[in-house]
Amino acid sequence: MTVRVLVADDQTVVREGLVLLPGVEVVGAAADGGEAVRLVGELGPDVVLMDLRMPRMDGVEATRRIRAAHPEVHVVVLTTYSDDESVFAALGAGARGYLTKDTDAESLASAIATVVEGQAQFDPGIQRRLAEAVTVNRRAPDLPDGLTRRESEVLRLIAVGHSNAEIAGALFVSEATVKTHINNLFAKAGLRDRAQAVTYAFRHGLGPE
Repeated sequence: MTVRVLVADDQTVVREGLVLLPGVEVVGAAADGGEAVRLVGELGPDVVLMDLRMPRMDGVEATRRIRAAHPEVHVVVLTTYSDDESVFAALGAGARGYLTKDTDAESLASAIATVVEGQAQFDPGIQRRLAEAVTVNRRAPDLPDGLTRRESEVLRLIAVGHSNAEIAGALFVSEATVKTHINNLFAKAGLRDRAQAVTYAFRHGLGPE
């Protein structure tokens, strides 16, 4: 299946360079966040590749508006910035992935396919930093939707892109137990997939500290 992608970047060379990605059809290009929001409504892409630093409207605000108006559209940040403030702002706005511009074409195409399938995708360096920021044994805050402390810990690890096997290893439980926790927290929070879980975690302050 070919994924329909809108590219939002103020650098022409970046927009043009993405045309050759395998399995991807670039349906449009935007030079700023406001144009990206408008084109999503007109073109209905599956994925938006979103830069963060753009004139008039930045990528974080554009992501927030796109996700609010078109929740079926996935946003993957593609930027030169990888500081914690930028990462957390983008994920909090609803981005499904975060990659830096030194990502190779194969990895970028794989990331696009991954988010379309409902998973989160991060640059390996960013994922390591996010994982290090998660403290699974900290005292749980007041939890939404009746989540238990253990379910909140599983949710935090989902939010930094961990697989079921990685979560099981971090919490010293079986994968079957992890699946049970995921099913329970999805039911309580009304979530359909892991991508929604990422947004939910950051919305309720349950992402990495």
